[in-house]
Amino acid sequence: MTLSPVTRAAPRCARPLDIAVLTVSDSRSLAEDSSGDLLRSRLLEQGHRNADRRLVVDDIYLIRAEVSRWIADPAVQVVLITGGTGFSGRDSTPEAVSVLFDKTVDGFGELFRALSLEEIGTSTLQSRCVAGLANGTLVVCLPGSTNACRLAWDRILVEQLDAAHRPCNFVSHLKGADRACDSRETDNGGPAHVADAH
Repeated sequence: MTLSPVTRAAPRCARPLDIAVLTVSDSRSLAEDSSGDLLRSRLLEQGHRNADRRLVVDDIYLIRAEVSRWIADPAVQVVLITGGTGFSGRDSTPEAVSVLFDKTVDGFGELFRALSLEEIGTSTLQSRCVAGLANGTLVVCLPGSTNACRLAWDRILVEQLDAAHRPCNFVSHLKGADRACDSRETDNGGPAHVADAH
């Protein structure tokens, strides 16, 4: 028997985060925003809080202004952006936000495209997903496709936004969060296999 998404039991995160969701689209409204709906539903299922949700047209300065506001807001720890990551003339989300990053999370786009290859083949080359840290805020740019958002959440973000995930996660790098990864040791006392431990 398959449970509907409304009734299925979901594991809960160890420490709830305040997550904002931004949809970038020239053609959709919030009422038609299935990708934003999915991200909001997934984060709430995990016990996180939806700090804010907005939709802006694909304009580099409007995107940058909205994300900058959240980066400066002490109540927002994560920003999830869906849309504007392709190659059409107005796709400008990576250009809008990359200049705001203090550090780029290079592995996010690499891992997303590797996972996406399983689903859409070499078309994943046209996904310009990026992520980075800015003022203690994790900013993640995803394609506008609902399937792509589902893939990113279910295969990457659900673990990386959970303070209990080991050997490490991004919670320890977020403003207002306790240090979840300060110890570079595993539960058995040995060194964790994270980049800084090599």
